[in-house]
Amino acid sequence: MLTGKQKRFLRAKAHHLNPIFQVGKGGVNENMIDQISDVLEARELIKVSILQNCDEDRDTVAEKLSKGARAELVQVIGNTIVLYKESRENKQIELPR
Repeated sequence: MLTGKQKRFLRAKAHHLNPIFQVGKGGVNENMIDQISDVLEARELIKVSILQNCDEDRDTVAEKLSKGARAELVQVIGNTIVLYKESRENKQIELPR
């Protein structure tokens, strides 16, 4: 579980990132969760954008993605979700205590 200070740090780091994945009409599926898990292992911090034609609301999508990928939900702002997962082999981000 991330503290408020750690979330603030990660939000600042994620500000300059572009969304890598888009959730559209099909919603969240297993294939997308697997791909997001792989990318999180490589990058640790990613943005996911939710398209307007998505049937599910943004909080449901954020919950499904974070639980499926076993990642921490850093932020949901507008139609963008920020996810963080500490990498086992490719650790790049050092969180504040």
